[in-house]
Amino acid sequence: MKRNIIQIDEEKCTGCGECIPNCPEGALEVIDGKVRLVSDLFCDGLGACLGHCPEGAITVVERESEPYDERKVMENIVKQGENVIKAHLEHLEGHGEEGLLREALEFLKERGIRVDTNKPKEFSGCPGSRSLSFGGQKEGAAEARSELTHWPVQLHLVSPMAPHYKGKDVVLSADCVSYALGDFHSRYLKGKSLAIACPKLDEGQEVYLEKLVALMDGAGINTLSVLTMEVPCCRGLLNLAREAQQRAERKVPVKSVVVSVDGKVIEEQWV
Repeated sequence: MKRNIIQIDEEKCTGCGECIPNCPEGALEVIDGKVRLVSDLFCDGLGACLGHCPEGAITVVERESEPYDERKVMENIVKQGENVIKAHLEHLEGHGEEGLLREALEFLKERGIRVDTNKPKEFSGCPGSRSLSFGGQKEGAAEARSELTHWPVQLHLVSPMAPHYKGKDVVLSADCVSYALGDFHSRYLKGKSLAIACPKLDEGQEVYLEKLVALMDGAGINTLSVLTMEVPCCRGLLNLAREAQQRAERKVPVKSVVVSVDGKVIEEQWV
């Protein structure tokens, strides 16, 4: 069958293993100095490991592979203890995979394994990269309302398959835009999901391209609005979005919004 699954670029991979703790299925191992996918059966294609490779060696692709097998995964991770089981269950819940979650819980029930799923899982990674979803500021607050509904937002850190991107209108904003544009939240962010990047200073922009394609094809986003500053170097972000648009199998409308350095919208058009 053809499905989403991770791909590791062996030329880029240094074998550091930083991605391995961030795979809730235990599908990754260091073999002969390189991180490798142990079996297609173990990879759910949700891309939890994306953004945890310092070399940008991991991407999500669509290819022919064996179907993901939740029971095989559970057989593998129950050997690793309760913390690993809990991390996997929370991974499934966080990505809205209710069918797989039911299958995992049924597996545990059949084997008489009890896991305290009510106890909050300790997050062992960088706090700035922990994925969160939340509501905007409550109505009636004295301050200007925040329309941000999730975290993280930096494109290197986001997971394209996170539930807050699936089927949504997405804003891809250059870092400086929100500082220049006073009504950024109310005018462009309200009701949308956000990712930010700097096309001039950020490294590893090939990862950005892969993530944008994953947002379009994997997450099935509805539209992509690219907000950039009027300075020439900023246009690289729109170029990345347009290249992703060409590579993606789904046709996702892309809007370009250009903001002047004094905070005025000087161009807004579908491209």
